[in-house]
Amino acid sequence: MRYVTLLAILLASTASTEPKKAPVSFSRYFVAAESYESVGVLDVDNDDTLDIVSGDFWYKGPRFRQRHLIGNQPRKDQYYDDFSTIPFDVNSDGRTDIITGGWFDGTLRWMENKGEAQWTRHELAKVGNVECTRAWDVDGDGTLEICPNNPGHPLKYFKHQKGGTFKQVDVAPTQGHGLGFGDINGDGKGDFVVSDGWLQAPDWTLHKEFSLGTTSVPILVVDVNGDKKNDLIVGQGHGYGLHWYEQKSGANGQRSWTKHIIDDKNSQYHAMEWVDVTGDGKPELVTGKRYRAHNGKDPGSEDPVGLYYFTLNNGKFTKHAISYGPAGEGKGTGIYFAVADLRKTGRNDIVVAGKDGLTIFFNEGAK
Repeated sequence: MRYVTLLAILLASTASTEPKKAPVSFSRYFVAAESYESVGVLDVDNDDTLDIVSGDFWYKGPRFRQRHLIGNQPRKDQYYDDFSTIPFDVNSDGRTDIITGGWFDGTLRWMENKGEAQWTRHELAKVGNVECTRAWDVDGDGTLEICPNNPGHPLKYFKHQKGGTFKQVDVAPTQGHGLGFGDINGDGKGDFVVSDGWLQAPDWTLHKEFSLGTTSVPILVVDVNGDKKNDLIVGQGHGYGLHWYEQKSGANGQRSWTKHIIDDKNSQYHAMEWVDVTGDGKPELVTGKRYRAHNGKDPGSEDPVGLYYFTLNNGKFTKHAISYGPAGEGKGTGIYFAVADLRKTGRNDIVVAGKDGLTIFFNEGAK
């Protein structure tokens, strides 16, 4: 008994003195004072260097000072009707195009990559109001499908066809604000997650097991606590709160969900990514505040603006500020942002657009 007690004390002492990993530092790099809310990263001109596409322009890497006009995204009041920037070679010509869509014209469209000339705009489908669009491999064939979040309209996805067309596949008669995708029940098939439940593949049976509110796009489906069951990470896109929902198995196979706070001090967590930014081979949660999401009418609109990454250890999240401060000093996420190794350093950088401009945060590693 005495041996066990001494061993426990020794282990506790060792754990308490273990050095903490230094946080990652980022250097801020101004690109443009534009107010588009979406940005993507792709090699536009096939020179083996990543470029940036945001709104009406692409910016040539690695300096991102040469700007090329690609089109004129539709404008509606204080918004550009351009709510995603998904890299996708639609017409299989070896040049990466982009897929976007907008709330106001209710249309998915793709912009054909023409290099330094203006790009050709193509309508993909009329879908209803587009809150944002994501790309997931829904049917598991190794090719991404296009999945628009259309609140108040049917849930569907679009499968790429030869010749540069897309086939619509219907999932459910309606959906709310927010959309996610991942394997909820552990059967190896990806399921859709909507604000009022999850839809089980392949028949898309709706399980109304939770009510998430006006949620982020995406809702992340990840195993937070390491129990081999996928949980949910959910931001409130137009209110306060960032949470994770723990999946639990109850009696008679009933599934339940326990809500845990990640951060309840900030609002407008509209976009997020689950990606390694610390270089330890494990993903972190990257997210922040969408500046003026409803033109300053959301709760917390007057609060400071921030961009953060959250490390995860034993089911607990730790918040690290990348940028924080009043509008103009802090930087938000916009509605769709990108994470990529822009300088070939082996470290992932973060590119964020928004009504507060287009900025790169170069990952300088741990100091």
